[in-house]
Amino acid sequence: MAGQGRGGSRRRRRAVALGAAALVLASGCAAPAQPDTTRQDIQTVLDRRAAAVVGRDESAYLAAVDPRAGSERATEQREFRNLAEVPLGSWDYRVKSVRRTGTLATAEIDLRYRIKGYDRAPAVSARTLELRADGGRWYIAADRPGKGAGRLLWQQGKVTAVAGARSLVLGVGQRAALLREVAAVEDRAVPAVDSAWQEKWAGRVVVLMPSSLEAMASLLGAPAASYRGIAAVTTGEAGGSDSAPADRVIVNPQAYAILGAFGQRVVATHETTHVATRQHTTAATPLWLSEGFADWVAYRGSGRTAPQAAPELQSAVRGGSLPATLPSDGDFGFGGDADRLARAYEGGWLACKLIAEKWGEAKLTAFYRAVGAHKTRDGAEEKAMNDVLGTTPEDFAARWREYLRDQLG
Repeated sequence: MAGQGRGGSRRRRRAVALGAAALVLASGCAAPAQPDTTRQDIQTVLDRRAAAVVGRDESAYLAAVDPRAGSERATEQREFRNLAEVPLGSWDYRVKSVRRTGTLATAEIDLRYRIKGYDRAPAVSARTLELRADGGRWYIAADRPGKGAGRLLWQQGKVTAVAGARSLVLGVGQRAALLREVAAVEDRAVPAVDSAWQEKWAGRVVVLMPSSLEAMASLLGAPAASYRGIAAVTTGEAGGSDSAPADRVIVNPQAYAILGAFGQRVVATHETTHVATRQHTTAATPLWLSEGFADWVAYRGSGRTAPQAAPELQSAVRGGSLPATLPSDGDFGFGGDADRLARAYEGGWLACKLIAEKWGEAKLTAFYRAVGAHKTRDGAEEKAMNDVLGTTPEDFAARWREYLRDQLG
């Protein structure tokens, strides 16, 4: 019995050894797991599509669209043709993330495009693509704005391009003659900004003029009510470097149309100032300074008096409601109290006007740069006022209140 037990033990050990060997051989012969190349494959499709845009190859552009998505194909064809007059210097897509379920995928991407002769860096638009795999390749089934993004101008209709000396105006649903007028106003605004800011910037402006207020809001991905009465806004990245996304001035055609020549010039110069100062406008810059400085440049040399340019604030001062502090960022909110918004802009303008008159224009621009150079909002004004103006926020606020009484009382 003992011998049989020992033999049985040896057989069991032999069986275990053979089993282990089989496992080793089996694992050695198994095919390695295939890497998921979905993201790279989608990027390849989009790279070909980008090359087709730059090369104006409609058939190659549409080759990326799902043959089963007839309405999407028709939409993509219209958008491609709407781009015909836009002088593109570059166009590319960057895949940020992909979620795949079988033959379907959703990709979050950035569309980056540069306008030749105007953009030193691309404009960027977040897009969400729905894709379907068929026959070993991916096709676009749907293309929509990404989170927080708006529509693109050429998705609203055929783009008409008018080039000025220092500007490019891209319009949809607008007469070419009107676009030329806008370009002429911008061409006057650029040198006005140059003379006041005297810092290096692109010196050229791209203006988008959609067909309506609603179309403007669609470009911005926001409700139309937020921009009713606002003649124009500037998009861009605060604190942008030469590689930051390009700025765009977007015009509200309805509000712009009711302005006279002087008002249009003020709006154009104000928005162009935002483009010029973008690199020095950061999270540390309060809105009273960025908006006030833009208005200061716009009114500079115009001969407009404080009562003429600040009627809402004058009414408040004369009514005994002298502001206790400089305008807060919240005072500049669109879509709220229009009178409060007007007083905020006027108060910021008079604060910058005070600095220019008491300390000099060079000190005003130095103060602007110093505030923007601070790493955080906290302490930015205090440090810049001490370093550049030799004062404190409390002293400056008191001077500003006295200035309002003197100018508007």
